[in-house]
Amino acid sequence: STSRQQNQPQGHYGLTSPISLAPPSDKDHIHTQKLIEAMKPFGVFEDQEELYHRTTVLGKLNNFVREWISELAESKNLPPSITEQVGGKIFTFGSYRLGVHTKGSSDIDALCVAPSHVERSDFFQSFFEKLKNQGEVKNLRAIEDAYVPVIKFEFDGIEIDLVFAKLSLPTVSDDLDLRDDSCLKSLDIRCIRSLNGSRVTDEILRLVPNLENFRLTLRAVKLWAKRRGVYSNIMGFLGGVSWAMLVARICQLYPNALASTLVNKFFLIFSKWDWPKPVLLKRLEESFLNLPVWDPRVNPSDRYHVMPIITPAYPQQNSTYNVSVSTRAVMVEEFQRGLEVTDEILKGKSDWSKLFEPLNFFQKYKHYIVLTASAFTEEHHLNWIGLVESKIRVLVGNLERNEFITIAHVQPQSFPGNEVLYKESGYVSMWFLGLVFKKAESAVKTNVDLTHGIQSFTDTVYRQASALNILKEGMKIEATYVKRKQLHYFLPAGTLQKRKKQRVSDISQNNSGLQCKRSSLGESCLDGSKDRDSRTPSNSSSLNKISKLDISTAETERLFLILWPNSKSQVSPTEMEATVALRTSGPPIGCTIPGYNTVCQLRTCFVQGQHKLSGTLFMDPRSASPKQHYSPTSK
Repeated sequence: STSRQQNQPQGHYGLTSPISLAPPSDKDHIHTQKLIEAMKPFGVFEDQEELYHRTTVLGKLNNFVREWISELAESKNLPPSITEQVGGKIFTFGSYRLGVHTKGSSDIDALCVAPSHVERSDFFQSFFEKLKNQGEVKNLRAIEDAYVPVIKFEFDGIEIDLVFAKLSLPTVSDDLDLRDDSCLKSLDIRCIRSLNGSRVTDEILRLVPNLENFRLTLRAVKLWAKRRGVYSNIMGFLGGVSWAMLVARICQLYPNALASTLVNKFFLIFSKWDWPKPVLLKRLEESFLNLPVWDPRVNPSDRYHVMPIITPAYPQQNSTYNVSVSTRAVMVEEFQRGLEVTDEILKGKSDWSKLFEPLNFFQKYKHYIVLTASAFTEEHHLNWIGLVESKIRVLVGNLERNEFITIAHVQPQSFPGNEVLYKESGYVSMWFLGLVFKKAESAVKTNVDLTHGIQSFTDTVYRQASALNILKEGMKIEATYVKRKQLHYFLPAGTLQKRKKQRVSDISQNNSGLQCKRSSLGESCLDGSKDRDSRTPSNSSSLNKISKLDISTAETERLFLILWPNSKSQVSPTEMEATVALRTSGPPIGCTIPGYNTVCQLRTCFVQGQHKLSGTLFMDPRSASPKQHYSPTSK
């Protein structure tokens, strides 16, 4: 397959004819049945009762949208003849539309299509308020600044991600077909992006040769991706549509293969794929609308995409613009592992359950950053974590641009904050990033500066919150560097099992009941609600390793990790011993909170790189740079 792709003309972007047309063997059928049995315990197959409930909820939501659009027409004094026929419709896309919806927790991606009199501001204001007053709606929040703006909520227990598009039509009929390119005429780019979700999903279904084999393979790949922690578009991995397009491409290359073979070929092809060569399901098309499409020969910015997977519906776009060098490296490593495991399975040396073993993220790295977002109320917390989560990939990008960092790997799953550490911070969520540092090349110690990357990220979040007018009192971000052996201060013991001793339990099953079993941490500086001058030292010497040293806002010290060479400390640079922490307890200058006008507070501390930590905190005068005046407005 690799040689075929390389021999294609550049304009074809690696599109090839089918690699194999061989019919499946009896052995393929047996392996596929075993694959199905291995997936059943994970609830990837939806039962009829759930399917009926989701269909009912979508019917209610469709009527709800039509009612709102009609009311809006009346409020804007449209003629009664038009008001009675304005219509409006809900379209589904993503996993639900592809037919691979899973049992239990998966949400439904939906599109609200409205006629020309409805504005986007109406959707995020009057429709949002109408949802808020609906008894069946819970956990309502709007993410208006997203690449595709969305309202997220639960409707009668079903999670809905609802995007919006208005058409240049006075009415929206029930038989509207979005596949026609003419429906994109005269629309703004945000509406086009929203419509693309439905258009792309329908085009994927049209382009795969066998829907049954495609759906079963996609179920297996999605389960594997979630178990291995590489399923999250917002975090810089791949989302559902990207995984679907990769699977669809394999189905095109092996049109007669069953799911067991397709899963193996999936890992074979993409573990050896020549990124950033794009993955396409069909050739790029021109249109009379002249909308911008993905094409690195024309658009210089497209040349920087590191893992392009191109949507098949016009206007073709890269669905993986969030992927970074680090997240791509993590995914390629997982592709390689998947190939090794499925090769063993097809040879009869292992079973399919091994493919779905979860990644033990908290044993994988020696160095971590704990990112914490907190707010005083549940409503503020929902808005806050939505914004913070959407910007974490900015932090990953900032860190991986550091010359001493090779990998910045974020765990997509968030965790509730420890009640003891954050007992006065209200509602808390935590994310974890694993770090890999380059080995020191010289015999002198190396200073790794993390200040700018982390501070730039926190400033970005606060300014975005201020611009969206969602910044409230008590909203905080904290970023703390810890080593693997210190993770137990933040996570329960069950999450930190040694992978060599036993198979790690499914982290998602523990997510609702995370409680730290240590009770002696009440005096830790990690309690963000305490006044910085009234903190008392902890009795635990090990806690000193993650405490913080206050530094004034105006004169900010730079944040260093100190890499000590083998010749002086007899510690491998990849096993460096250092403890640093950065904390932003308030927004930067220029971000105003009603009744709460505070500024960034940067806190750092240093522990000398010894083979065994003594717990003594000090600042190495040889490594500390001169104090710098920080001015967000000047940046």
